[in-house]
Amino acid sequence: MNIGQAARRSGISAKMIRYYEEIGLLPEPKRSTSGYRLYTEQDIKTLSFIQHARELGFSSTQMKELLDLRLNSARHSADVKQLAEQHIQRLQQKIADMQKMIHILQQSVDQCAGNEESDCQILKQIEQGSLPECSSSDCQK
Repeated sequence: MNIGQAARRSGISAKMIRYYEEIGLLPEPKRSTSGYRLYTEQDIKTLSFIQHARELGFSSTQMKELLDLRLNSARHSADVKQLAEQHIQRLQQKIADMQKMIHILQQSVDQCAGNEESDCQILKQIEQGSLPECSSSDCQK
């Protein structure tokens, strides 16, 4: 099948398919005699795998590792588990960072009069870089 058909079947745009080839996530496909890319059912399965890994927030580097492990019949499930656990830790850190940002911004919003005056505590605090800090327990709220 050509790239348009592969895009429709996988739900991934042709541009992204070419990008995944460029960065080595998807092997370069065979070409027709006229030079068009030809994709196989295995390529569609790989694209689906990439799409699902992307939905889970894995980076391109992590996806490459997962794909390598997927293709390695001598792999150890412990290696896959370790990669997933590391990803979970990164996601949990991102969540904690975002909760902190929400807390800090909420404190700034609470200090804003929100009326017709031009004075804005939120802008002042951002400008000064003096946003209120929060303890880790406060940021979890």
